[in-house]
Amino acid sequence: MGKIYVVGLGPGADMQMTMEAKAAVKQCGIIVGYTVYVDLVKEEYPDKVFLTTPMTQEVKRCQMAFEEAQKGQDVAMICSGDAGIYGMAGLMLEVGKEYPEIEVEIVPGITAANGGAAVLGAPLMHDFAVISLSDLLTPWEKIEKRVKAAAMADFVICLYNPSSRKRKDYLKKACEMMLEYKSGDTVCGTVRNIGRDGEESQIMTLSRLKDTEVDMFTTVFIGNEQTTEINGKMVTPRGYRNV
Repeated sequence: MGKIYVVGLGPGADMQMTMEAKAAVKQCGIIVGYTVYVDLVKEEYPDKVFLTTPMTQEVKRCQMAFEEAQKGQDVAMICSGDAGIYGMAGLMLEVGKEYPEIEVEIVPGITAANGGAAVLGAPLMHDFAVISLSDLLTPWEKIEKRVKAAAMADFVICLYNPSSRKRKDYLKKACEMMLEYKSGDTVCGTVRNIGRDGEESQIMTLSRLKDTEVDMFTTVFIGNEQTTEINGKMVTPRGYRNV
C-alpha cells in the first residue's frame, strides 16, 4: 500500500511552501488536486503524474487519491494554504474511513491569514477569528452569527472568500454587521494574490472597506479597537502592559 500526504502549498505555492511540504510532494509519484492548484506546481515537478478534478468534485478527488494509494503509489493531495484550514484534510480523513489500511499524513502549510498578515504588517498579534463568507457549505444565517459574535468580542477578524460573482455584496453586509460593534475608523486591510504575481494590498478604515470591491483571491483583515497604522503597516499591539 502507498501512503497519502495531504499537503498545503501555502497561499502562493513555491516560495511559501514549507520544507516539509516540498519534501512530501517530491517523494510522491502522483499529485492529486483541484485544477487551479495543480497548475501552480506542474512546472516544478514535470516528472509527476497529475490527476485533477474541477471545483465541487472534492469527494471524487479524495477517492482518486485512495485508489492510487491502493495500487502502491505514494500520493500527494494538494490544496492551497494549509490543508487543515478550509482545505482537504478533514474530507480526506472522512473518506479515509472506507480505506482504513491506507495511512494519511497531514502536512501543514501557511494559510492566507498568515501570508496576508505578513504583507500588511502585524495585524494578528492578539486574539483573532477567521471566518469564511462563502455560503456554499455554510448557511448565511450562521455566518452572520459568527461575524456579529466576533465583532462584539472585539476580535481581529480575518475574512476568507469575501466576495464572488454570485456574492458581490457579502463583504458589504459583513461590514455593516461589524459596524454595529466596531468604530468606522477601525483599521482594516486587504491583500490580493498573496505570494503570487500581481500581489497587492491596501490599508483603510472599516467605513471605507464596506464599499470596497474584492474577489475570491482577496483576504480581508479587520482590526480590533487597538489596531493602528504605523508607517504604512497594520499593527495590533500584543498587549504588553509596560511597553
